Order: sequence, then C-alpha cells, then structure tokens
Amino acid sequence: MGFTIGGMRDLRSGTRSGARGGVRRRGRASDCTAVAEFTGLWGWDVAPGARAAAPGGGCSCGRAGCSAPGAHPLELAAEVPAGSTLDDVAEAWSEHPGAAVMLPVGRAFDVLEVPEAAGRLAVVRLERMGLPVGPVTVTPEGRAQFFVAVGAAEELPSLLYRMGLDDVGPAVVRALGAGAYVTAPPSDRGGRGPVRWLREPGLDSAGGLPAARLLLGTLAYAAHRS
Repeated sequence: MGFTIGGMRDLRSGTRSGARGGVRRRGRASDCTAVAEFTGLWGWDVAPGARAAAPGGGCSCGRAGCSAPGAHPLELAAEVPAGSTLDDVAEAWSEHPGAAVMLPVGRAFDVLEVPEAAGRLAVVRLERMGLPVGPVTVTPEGRAQFFVAVGAAEELPSLLYRMGLDDVGPAVVRALGAGAYVTAPPSDRGGRGPVRWLREPGLDSAGGLPAARLLLGTLAYAAHRS
C-alpha cells in the first residue's frame, strides 16, 4: 500500500479497518502505524529496540549488566528501511513483538539535546522569530531532542567556539550523530515512561530539517535562562 497524509490519518483513526486488523494480527497497531509513518512519510529507517524488563529493571536483551537497559536496538533484529509500507512494517514487527521503536541518528537527521525546560522555551522563541523548527521529542529523563540536519554532531564544537559558547557543556547542549539511536514516540524508554512529541513531524518540519547553527544560539540561551 502507498502512503499519503490522508491515508495515515485514516490509519490513526481506525477508519481503514481492514489494514488495522492485519496489523493487530501481526504486531501492535499503534507501534506499527507509528513506524510506517516514519518510514513511509518521513523517509527514516527504524530499528526494533529492547525494552526494560520488569521486575528488577533489567533489559529484554537478556545480557547481564546491560549498560543501557531498554534503550538500545536489538542486536539480531533487522532494521525497517525508509520507504517500507505498513504491511512491511507489520511483518517485520511480528518478529519482535513489543519492541521499542528506535531511530538511527546520522542518516536522515542529527539531534541537538537540551534540558526539557530549555527545549520548551526554545520552541516558543524560535517559532516567534519565524525560524525553522524540526520535530522535537521529550524523553522521560527530562531532555528535549531537536531533529536537525545531518552534520550537527561533527560541527557542534566549532559552532560553539565561533558563537562564543565554547564554555557550554554537554549537560546544557549536546549533539547526537552517526552511531547513536533515539527512542521514538510512543515507546517507553528504559522503563522510565514514554517518549513524547513536543513538536510532531509534519510537512513543514520533517521534510527540510534546519541546520544546527540556526537553533544553537536560542537553545543555549534558553538552557541558561531555564
């Protein structure tokens, strides 16, 4: 099946009952629909991820002493590539029921991360100034993650230096690039709770992500202010 904005709205509301029924047979409907949006609409790869195992806070990967319980991709799980349809996603997710939805960083986007309070303030200021803002998530650890154009992680040290912000540490602003993964809504992260959208992907936000330099000054200001 192909993807359109209207089609994905129908899937969310359940009006395409046949498709949703197929998803329920092969994987949890909400996860499969979210993954299909990421792959089919926004062109993002998706990786099935581990979940925190209860009780005890271990990891579903089964490794003793896992360093990131419930917050990493499953080692033997194949990624769902960009362009995959809802049927493709449901088939892939049926192999790993209950997997977290994780997005690889450094391919379609990098991430700038700041404290949640700073992220909320920054979104308001950026929108008031008419600057572009991509998708933004909020993690249960209290961090806001701004999706930006690829290259931010590599450029961040030099950008901070040129902007006179080289004293800003990773607790204030840090960048995630190639090799990193972020947990995507609506998945739980590490047993702490779900990741949520502060600003959802849309044609105005996911199609052309802003360069890090357009956001960095405001993010640093908001982080210090908050």
